Amino acid sequence: MIIKICGLRTLEHALVAAEAGADLIGLVFAPSRRQVSLAEARAIAAAVRGLPAPRPQIVGLFVNTPAFEINAVADSVGLDLVQLSGDESLVDAAGITRQIIKSIRMDGSAREAAWISAGARLLVDAHVPGAYGGTGARADWPQAAGLARCAPLILAGGLDPMNVAEAIAQVRPQGVDVSSGVEEGGVKRAALIRAFVAAARTATTL
Repeated sequence: MIIKICGLRTLEHALVAAEAGADLIGLVFAPSRRQVSLAEARAIAAAVRGLPAPRPQIVGLFVNTPAFEINAVADSVGLDLVQLSGDESLVDAAGITRQIIKSIRMDGSAREAAWISAGARLLVDAHVPGAYGGTGARADWPQAAGLARCAPLILAGGLDPMNVAEAIAQVRPQGVDVSSGVEEGGVKRAALIRAFVAAARTATTL
């Protein structure tokens, strides 16, 4: 089970996620209350890379950003992967030099169908009109479960330490992703990060 803690903004919480056993750490570069600066991202990435193996991979989240800008940030920070969470097409992503995770919201669009057909690495989030993720709304689990039977995916959208085990049981995803579900008052909490990772790990061994 791949566990991703997204929207991290501080070195403290990034290290908590790493020590708890997260596989992926998400840094948001798109305009958002969770957006990090290049300096903040570099500091977090350097600290994580300094940890003993196994250490988390670092994912940069972008929304409708040109490929050349994504590549520049990825090189500057040392990103391992890039998550595209906007309306990007396969053509838009063609020039990106890192492995891509494509966020989809199961909106029935031809664009998302193309990503699914292309065998892309997918992250399924909640469909909230006008939003590109991080809303805390729950994804459509039955629909995600149907897709998970055909393609490996990471499930996001409204997960937290209390429901992640149920989500894993129902959807059978390759991984799970959390951001708002490990926050209180919009701020990440170390105890919730640890609880989420532990609950997801326990669920996969049952």
